[in-house]
Amino acid sequence: MSAITTTPPAAVEYPDSDGQPVAENTLQFEWIVTLKGNIDLLFRDRDDVFVAGDHLIYPVEGDNTTRQAPDVYVAFGRPKGHRGSYRVWDEGGVFPQVVFEVLSPGNRAGEMNRKRAFYRKYGVEEYYTIDPDDHTAEGVLRDGDTFREVPDMNGFVSPLLGIRFEVVGGRIRVLHPDGRPFLSFVELGERERETAERARNAERRAEAARQKAERLAARLRELGVDPDAV
Repeated sequence: MSAITTTPPAAVEYPDSDGQPVAENTLQFEWIVTLKGNIDLLFRDRDDVFVAGDHLIYPVEGDNTTRQAPDVYVAFGRPKGHRGSYRVWDEGGVFPQVVFEVLSPGNRAGEMNRKRAFYRKYGVEEYYTIDPDDHTAEGVLRDGDTFREVPDMNGFVSPLLGIRFEVVGGRIRVLHPDGRPFLSFVELGERERETAERARNAERRAEAARQKAERLAARLRELGVDPDAV
């Protein structure tokens, strides 16, 4: 009798890329980078909040075809650090709770509906879509097994992130909990430059005041007056 041998199943590979571009145009890319960077900044002091952009999520172990790469997502309860992809079974079973999609002219209704169904199925708590071309924003919140629409995004505050949305005068803004607007990398650099310039001006004024006081003290001494006694 010959022994029966079995071949173990091949290991499943989970690609780190879906082959799709990060963005279709520069405006969409700027929004993605600005959202991701500012949310990272918001939670910089928390080691248990992971923020990523254009990053594949695999919710089901053994299934490498069920996946999505949100433009930006936030996973509470997961450590910071670099990952090739986000595999839920390796992340303590935690599916990201907040997802952002930034629309471009190439997005189709069917595609967005499939994404929304995916996020609803696997446990997203807050799902936001921003259309920088049409200057609109939409949001849904989990309500049991379904999503409930946010009726008005103008002034709406994210329950988990604490950030606020403004849609006024044909312009979308996202603000930190303290009211500071989300800034692009260039805007942040400009703010830093202005702050540094103000600091230099303050130092120059302080130095000028010190030199003026020294000249006055020297003149008083010439007149036989002790400046420390004045």
